[in-house]
Amino acid sequence: MTKSSAASVNPLIDTNTLQRVGGQIGSNPAGVFQDRNGQRYYVKSLESPMHARNELIAARLYQLAGAPTLTYLNSVDPCQIVTEWLTLDKKVIAHFNESERKQAQQWFGVHAWSANWDAAGFDGDNQGVVDGKVITLDVGGALAFRAHGDPKGKAFGTAVEELNALRTDADNLHALKLFADMTDDEIKQAIRVVTQIPDEQIRRVILNSGGSQKLVDKMIARKAYMRGWLG
Repeated sequence: MTKSSAASVNPLIDTNTLQRVGGQIGSNPAGVFQDRNGQRYYVKSLESPMHARNELIAARLYQLAGAPTLTYLNSVDPCQIVTEWLTLDKKVIAHFNESERKQAQQWFGVHAWSANWDAAGFDGDNQGVVDGKVITLDVGGALAFRAHGDPKGKAFGTAVEELNALRTDADNLHALKLFADMTDDEIKQAIRVVTQIPDEQIRRVILNSGGSQKLVDKMIARKAYMRGWLG
């Protein structure tokens, strides 16, 4: 799939100069591309630059929190999401051992904060393992849009309802299986991963990624809600 990494400055990727070597994996139109050096990339085509920017911001907020993600690259096409390709050791949550499940649960707070309803994936395929590290493979369902691109509207507000929904919603089966057995202490520790992030860093990441001040205010408010949830 794709490689985990912190955010970094990368050259623009132009798929017109690459060779297509594989097809779509997820729910969005996509393909696997290869450059002349043999480096492969997974490229998703989203509905609009707004959708792509939403996903990039979500990825950078994950990285800000320390949550392992894909390596996101910049694309010439503003509607594309480009990530480096990497073969996964495990591709679905159902194959995780107990240690890997606990590792994935450490980032529960980040999923909730970012309103990533699709954190686990429809088939449990949005979490994977590479070299013993659990990484989130897709954040397209975070922030303002659902995984298929529909806007969340008022459902993405300042109250982090996902703190309960990701652990109890029977319609989100794989998230339920992954997070439902977390203890109170584990949940609190996962929340602290988010609440310890300075507001200024949140602001900088969002604005530098093309996001709005309105989103900055919302994400800081959601963090405050989580701090209040700790009691």
